[in-house]
Amino acid sequence: MGPGRDGDTMKNGHQAPAHPALDDGPERPPDAGRRRHAERSLARTTVITGAITACAALLGLARDQTVAHLFGAGPETDAFLVSWTVPEFASTLLIEDAMALVLVPAFSLALARREPVQALVRATLPPLLGALALLTVVLVLAAAWLVAVLAPGLPEQALAADCTRLTATCAFTFGLAGYCSAVLRAHRSFALPAAIYVAYNLGIIAVALTAGPHWGVRAAAAGVALGGCLMVLVQLPALRRRVRLREDAGRLGGTGPRLGIGLLAPVIVFAAGRQSQVLVERFLAAPLPAGAISHLNYAQKVAQMPMVLAMMLCTITFPVIARALARGDAEAAGRRMERDLMLAAVVVLTGATTVVACAPQIVEILFQRGAFDADDTVATASVMRVYALGLLGHTLVGALVRSYFSAARPTWYPAAAMAAGLAANVLAGLALAHVWGAHGIAAANAFGITVTAVLLLRGLGRYTVTVATRQIAGRLARLTAAALAATGTGWAAAAFVGPPVLAVAAGAAACTGVFLAAGRSLRVAVIPLPRKREHAVHS
Repeated sequence: MGPGRDGDTMKNGHQAPAHPALDDGPERPPDAGRRRHAERSLARTTVITGAITACAALLGLARDQTVAHLFGAGPETDAFLVSWTVPEFASTLLIEDAMALVLVPAFSLALARREPVQALVRATLPPLLGALALLTVVLVLAAAWLVAVLAPGLPEQALAADCTRLTATCAFTFGLAGYCSAVLRAHRSFALPAAIYVAYNLGIIAVALTAGPHWGVRAAAAGVALGGCLMVLVQLPALRRRVRLREDAGRLGGTGPRLGIGLLAPVIVFAAGRQSQVLVERFLAAPLPAGAISHLNYAQKVAQMPMVLAMMLCTITFPVIARALARGDAEAAGRRMERDLMLAAVVVLTGATTVVACAPQIVEILFQRGAFDADDTVATASVMRVYALGLLGHTLVGALVRSYFSAARPTWYPAAAMAAGLAANVLAGLALAHVWGAHGIAAANAFGITVTAVLLLRGLGRYTVTVATRQIAGRLARLTAAALAATGTGWAAAAFVGPPVLAVAAGAAACTGVFLAAGRSLRVAVIPLPRKREHAVHS
């Protein structure tokens, strides 16, 4: 899907009608037709973007396979993964969370008011580029100090510092890529923002394969630098067209939404707190035996695959919620949020059952070759099963926080909830890392993010859109029970099949079938549909 073909975007230089996806008011023939068109548009966008997201996720696995094959799971890989903290942090802060949570509502508000988008770009982009350039320089100069703080017990400190100087460039490129993605998503253009990870992973794979024999693990870090540049290049032409056309279509004048520190600070603190879980993980794992950081990294990357697909749904509907609130239609925004939460929960729990049931076979298929041996497979698979316990929490946090910031007004509640979860993560990690190693770190991660998810769910009615909180919690509990039953069945099915590929197929089929059957028996809709209601209920 190219620019101009993704949902209710511009046609002939004029702004398309606002998305009426869930206006469950009185039935009128024109509105009904517009709703059906909007739902079809949203479904088509979801399918196309889902295909691109799946392709990017597969390339992400291919990237991890390349690193595992070339460098294994030893001290050198641990050094690279410490430097990988920078792009991981930058991705969350500058692409997926902070940048999107601030800019998508701001641009959605401007579009809803038919104000010129170029004015908002001129007001926000130059200071952003200056701040990103300064941050990049600081990270490059402070690379050695940063490694010492992140992983004080790491054997390959100098190598990690060299890799960090290369990956630090992503602070600038990721920031610019995130800006482009947020503007395009506000215009309901999702294909190119999803494709940036295709370009990013291809850049890493290409440099690692070509330069790996000569540069060692530094080649993977250089690939991160190249991949960040590619993320920007794939979006710039579409961004220029969108902004120019919107300027032509919109009326001149208007001040547009203001992005002051009062709006920015809560989002930045939340995003930084969320990604700080990675910092806690690397810090606690650094003194453990060599390879612990690598096992945690590979386990996390595979375990989060279902979450990536679930969050793709919420990313697509985020501008829908933002525009509904910009129109003052809080009820439609609440209905959309309820449906998104349940759809995301179904997707992530379906995938989590297979991840837990077939963990050893999945890791063997994906990574066991070259320098990554059978012992690494066993260690990674066992950690991956523990990580999977937090997948629902991670998904709910990503889905819920969008409603808090979609109205483009400041609120500190999400940052406070994230701080509470991070504190729980740190305390649990300090207690469990010494007795359970990498498994304890993964368990602490799951516990902390679940605390944050519970707090965000409880705060919905008070701080953001009003939803049926108690009913949602009940449905989530029943879906979790269905997932537990499906996991046990899939685990048993995979254990009785020899070849790993067939074992994963048998386990996935058993997990999916039992999950659907159990969900139906527990009277919870596995595929939530729009519903009418007169009054919102919340706790």
